[in-house]
Amino acid sequence: MTENEVDFIPVASKAELGRGERLVIEVEGNPIVIFNVDDRYYAIDGICSHDEEDLAEGSLDGFELTCPRHGGRFDIRDGSVLALPAYQEINSYPVELHGDEIVIGLPKAL
Repeated sequence: MTENEVDFIPVASKAELGRGERLVIEVEGNPIVIFNVDDRYYAIDGICSHDEEDLAEGSLDGFELTCPRHGGRFDIRDGSVLALPAYQEINSYPVELHGDEIVIGLPKAL
């Protein structure tokens, strides 16, 4: 997504999302998980594409998030699938810092 295709919305301050933490927000009823990995921020859909499990409860090793139900794995940097049984990537969202505020880019409404 280019900057012209997204609207950036504030989700938290840097103080609210410390190193190694995650935060779940809802946008129009859809959960999005924001991660702080070594003070770099990443955002992905919060539902597993394989079995609709809550990914916010999954374990994170580096950039690899494991779904707690069946063990499918995703890269939080881009939502790509790293291991079966997941086979479809999940959405990822651009994250920026505006001062001390964390903002994520969501697709503009059509």
